[in-house]
Amino acid sequence: MALTPRLDLRQSQQLVMTPQLQQAIKLLQYSNVELNEFVDGELEKNPLLEKGEVEFTERGAIDRSDGDRPDGTSGEGGNSDLVASDKALLGDGGEAGMADSALDADMSENVFNNDSVSDAPMPGGDQLSYSGSGSIRGGGGSFDDEGRFEQNLEDSQTLQDVLTAQLSISQLDQAGMLIAAYLIEMVDEAGYLPADYTELAARLGCDDEDVERVIGVLQGMEPIGVFARSLQECLALQLREQDRYDPAMQALIDNIDLLAKRELGKLKKLCQVDAEDLSDMVGEIQALNPKPGLAYGNGEPVQSVVPDVFVRQDPAGMWRVELNTDTLPKVLVNGSYYAELTTMGGNKEAKAYISECYSNASWLVKALDQRARTILKVATELVKQQEAFFSLGVRHLKPLNLKAIAEAIEMHESTVSRVTANKYLGTSRGIFDMKYFFTSAISSADGGEMVSAESVRDQIRELIDGEDPKKILSDDKIVDILRAKGVDIARRTVAKYREAMNISSSVQRRRQKNIAL
Repeated sequence: MALTPRLDLRQSQQLVMTPQLQQAIKLLQYSNVELNEFVDGELEKNPLLEKGEVEFTERGAIDRSDGDRPDGTSGEGGNSDLVASDKALLGDGGEAGMADSALDADMSENVFNNDSVSDAPMPGGDQLSYSGSGSIRGGGGSFDDEGRFEQNLEDSQTLQDVLTAQLSISQLDQAGMLIAAYLIEMVDEAGYLPADYTELAARLGCDDEDVERVIGVLQGMEPIGVFARSLQECLALQLREQDRYDPAMQALIDNIDLLAKRELGKLKKLCQVDAEDLSDMVGEIQALNPKPGLAYGNGEPVQSVVPDVFVRQDPAGMWRVELNTDTLPKVLVNGSYYAELTTMGGNKEAKAYISECYSNASWLVKALDQRARTILKVATELVKQQEAFFSLGVRHLKPLNLKAIAEAIEMHESTVSRVTANKYLGTSRGIFDMKYFFTSAISSADGGEMVSAESVRDQIRELIDGEDPKKILSDDKIVDILRAKGVDIARRTVAKYREAMNISSSVQRRRQKNIAL
């Protein structure tokens, strides 16, 4: 074996994911809020990117954005660099997954407009429709007539704001006002104070009696029950306001842990009342608010769930699937500005920077277009697979997994998984997470078609909601009823589903309904 150095030439192949391809894959799993945040960041960094509105006409897509372009032209008509045809938006080639076609599609134009994706056939000739008991198609209309979803809700007043406003009429002295202001800041979102405030008195340089006196005043503020230091005190404050805090009710409040355990016999003895009076007292307690502070917000924006895709049935009985274009960014690449900059003199670094900006802007247009197409394609197939759910309800939800969708649209399972993450369908039955429609299968007792786990959960919930208070259904009885309907299910599975839906056991339900009686 020779120990001399030598030079070898070898040829090999390997799959390399470029940073842009990695980012394009990440775009798939972004929610609409995250996507807009990402695009806003790109708009700040890239001078060739612009946000705009595009109006579709018979001639193609015409930019209708307000204001002038950097090249001095207006946004309406006449600028070939800001006009895209329908053909360019449709693209060519197959769609086996993001890695194969996300960045290789031929898009000679530079406008990405989400308004038109749902109106276009899918790459490779796939149409957004199918034949069967119902028909599915994409686009062909707008959902503006169904109203718009509010994207952000914000409470106008916080609990601290409400309490501070009442402080001015509390008639406390100056020292008391200082203590009260500090206590208001200590109240948690439910309206409770920390149980131990000895340290507070030392910190403010006052006696415990002074703090207790101020708390007594503050506990008279609205909403009644705030500044309590325990659940019992919170309920007692509300009962005193209603003039219902008699000795019997006090005994019930002091022993409320027994009520949680449904030990009604002990409670009747402690309160010295009969079963009918105890039932009335429990009803009064159930009508109280154990967390009065939650009636007010914390002043922070509340992000509502906004559908990414709308699904509805038109008068002809066809299921229509359309992207929610209101939440999607509309991005323009200013080709005229780029052409102007490239013709101007400058050093190599400046030209390289402009070239990189144009490349990144073109990539973003393609990536957003591909993302919209992929989401629409997956959603359309999802509606096709779960047509019975949209027509008849949750009881008819079919078992479904990612592989079934991936095979039907010729994509990889990982792509379908990313598309369905953080995405929502807006339907006449409500707003559903796309992941909701993927449920495991439960075998049929008679060898027939399998049923979905979500359908079984719905049946369990319906059985328990409709049970006779005098004949509470045990888990074993529910198993017998479901097996009689053709669902082969074990008792432990029923218990697991029941607990997941926060439904008490048969023993606890019997105690609860006995109190109601």
